[in-house]
Amino acid sequence: MSIKIHVLSSLQPFTNNQEVIEVKGSTVGECLSQLIKQYPEIEKRLFDKNGKLLSYVGLYVNGEDAYPEDLAKPVKDGDEIYILHIIGGG
Repeated sequence: MSIKIHVLSSLQPFTNNQEVIEVKGSTVGECLSQLIKQYPEIEKRLFDKNGKLLSYVGLYVNGEDAYPEDLAKPVKDGDEIYILHIIGGG
């Protein structure tokens, strides 16, 4: 099963400047684990020291917000995961 992860440009220095990385997994969490195995430096940009997804990291599957499932959201062959930063303001 091949899933494409699209990496935000500000995180690409931690993926050897790769914008799209192909991984395998059946959930968003499994796919991110595969990404981290390939590029360990990206982990601290996505997760806190307790392994929780950082509050400003947004995950989208095929253009749809993965919230509230986030890491548990199922994915299938050909799906695309997008990692974005959530910007707040007022």
